[in-house]
Amino acid sequence: MDLNRYSRQTVFQQIGADGQRKLLDSKVAIVGLGALGTVIANNLCRSGVGFLRLIDRDYVELSNLQRQTLYDEKDASEQMPKAVAAYNHLTKVNSEITLVPIVTDVNSSNIEDLIKDVDLVLDGSDNLEVRFLINEACHKYKIPWIYGGAIGSTGMTMNILYGESPCFRCFCPIATTTGSSETCSTAGVLNMITGIIASVESSEAIKILIGSPEVRKDVFYVDIWDFSSQTIEIRKDPNCPTCAQSHYEYLGQLKGSYSMGLCGRDSIQIVPGMPVSIDFAHLAEKLNKAGEVSFNRFMLSFDDGYRCFNLFPDGRAIIKNVKDESAAKSVYSEYIGL
Repeated sequence: MDLNRYSRQTVFQQIGADGQRKLLDSKVAIVGLGALGTVIANNLCRSGVGFLRLIDRDYVELSNLQRQTLYDEKDASEQMPKAVAAYNHLTKVNSEITLVPIVTDVNSSNIEDLIKDVDLVLDGSDNLEVRFLINEACHKYKIPWIYGGAIGSTGMTMNILYGESPCFRCFCPIATTTGSSETCSTAGVLNMITGIIASVESSEAIKILIGSPEVRKDVFYVDIWDFSSQTIEIRKDPNCPTCAQSHYEYLGQLKGSYSMGLCGRDSIQIVPGMPVSIDFAHLAEKLNKAGEVSFNRFMLSFDDGYRCFNLFPDGRAIIKNVKDESAAKSVYSEYIGL
């Protein structure tokens, strides 16, 4: 392989030719190809990471184009699976690396097969459940991974290094409520913040892959609207179920959300994998920004003219007008929070 392609990167002394060869020999899985994942995939592809596994369950929609940088209007009109669309675009950027698109819903039954042979996992997902799965699987296989998240004008990222840093569970204990957090559909998100967080994830990925001693071990937080940033030290929880006890609550177990089709109704039912309690009034206040909402003590209904669902107090939801279970889960994550 001609390293001249990467000449502007190898001349950077912290990488050099030896570092570039390490990148070319590296294998990375990117879980989620939305606003964060598309920037990460583009950065690592152009940087010469030799193997990228591109994982996403969703398809491209017009509203994605504001921030998901690998897609175009043709992808949206054809409802192209994001993993396939990303692959199609990136093969035109760098044909010398291996790109593997996988269209699947990441869950407890497949997470191990998706990540166990890679050197690093990068988070581009949109929900906590997948992040807890990544955290447990990476701990089991002693694989480093990088968390990233963004909402509104704010974002944060954290490196999780086996045996060296706190894990994601230390940083974020499992939530007990659904619908309590803002989502991109209820709070909005600026493409500038997703680009920044994804670029920080990408640069940390390169440092991890080449064995740099300058890998961060704290949380980096930034708000680009008020132009503030900070680093937050996270202490390892000595009682953490994951990194202290190697107890995996999600991994390989019949735990996690599940879905089922409703015969003759063009609808999919989503059932969360943990006990939840929905505050309809609080969620309705957020969803009012995105569409029409009504609720009583038994059910909340939402309709924006495109997405439509009924939500029940225990977190169960019936997602209407969706073609498959992956699309239903994406709606649940985007509007309710999974």
